[in-house]
Amino acid sequence: MRSISSDGDITDISIHRAEHLDASLSRAWHKAMDESPDYANPFLAPEFAAGIGGCRGGARVAVLHERGEPVGFFPYERNSLGVGRAIGLGLSDCQALVHRPGITWDTEQLLRACGLSVFEFDHLVAEQKPFGRHVTGTFPSPVLDLKPGDGDYAQWLRATYPGIAKTTLKKERRLGRDLGEMRFVFDERDPRVLRTLMRWKSAQYRRTGRMDRFARPWIVDLVDHLFQVREEHFTGVLSVVYAGDRPVAAHFGPRSRTVFAAWFTAYDPEFRYYSPGLIMHLRMAEAAARDGVRLMDMGRGDKEYKDWLKTRELRVAEGFATRSHPVATAHRLWRRPVRGLRNTVLAHPTLREPADRLLKTVGTLRTSGRTGSGSAVPRPR
Repeated sequence: MRSISSDGDITDISIHRAEHLDASLSRAWHKAMDESPDYANPFLAPEFAAGIGGCRGGARVAVLHERGEPVGFFPYERNSLGVGRAIGLGLSDCQALVHRPGITWDTEQLLRACGLSVFEFDHLVAEQKPFGRHVTGTFPSPVLDLKPGDGDYAQWLRATYPGIAKTTLKKERRLGRDLGEMRFVFDERDPRVLRTLMRWKSAQYRRTGRMDRFARPWIVDLVDHLFQVREEHFTGVLSVVYAGDRPVAAHFGPRSRTVFAAWFTAYDPEFRYYSPGLIMHLRMAEAAARDGVRLMDMGRGDKEYKDWLKTRELRVAEGFATRSHPVATAHRLWRRPVRGLRNTVLAHPTLREPADRLLKTVGTLRTSGRTGSGSAVPRPR
């Protein structure tokens, strides 16, 4: 193992705006992704960092150099006080310093080079050993190992998920009879359907008392931008389940060559009794496998459908990497109890279920005072 330092043959750390990374550095970043399965996730691609940088100020990439060659890439966001966070924290389901095999680093030196007093993360891949002493907790992140199936979707479903295949296929047939022939599009390019997905998701957030991400214009702009990105290591994929000509469920998320990240899924609540969300995930998994994807990452979090679909779990970490600085102390004292309380609630069903009911009640009260299901989604600029 080798250490990144500021002297000797292993040279320096350079800082770049995430949206202005040049082509040669992007190619080196892609090469580092290709050399380790830990870094194949599209959220670790330079295209995602550039997307965040184009929509928010303060997105940077620290490039680690060995003998003049770029060998590591650390994307982060920084505020005016030097508080740092993983790029896209709150949206990204995978975070890391992407590096060539055998490279390690001194975390305090890295933070100093980036002008950071603290670096907060919540989906850090387990391989990131230099951050280890700063981890406050690790959590399961369910994934689905994919392999191409023989035959059609129904055959794949029966072979892969025999326990839920009968019920799901029955609901799909019933939906087709009631509304029109079922049709699935894995890579839909109609931006109007993306807008429909945002409206559905925005309404879902409000119904369940969650923060409405699509009420934030920069998130809408980010999704619009990523929808247009079609590169080898990052492609924005919109998938849609249609019944007749009507979309009933949709998903938007990024994929690399081998990893597909489940991100924003929503459906028309009028058809919730047909389990359109589950149908959506099953259709996506089968289509992604046929398109060369080997892993579907469903992201950290306890959801019943994730337990049904997962084949195994990865581990992701959250925590605060710090160096000696008063801002770091203040930030940790403020943020750590908040995260601890949230994790305690999420880890215990006896606490999580009442909290979820309370959020839904609040969401219902808020929604009843609104007019128009799409009011929280800004219009395209």
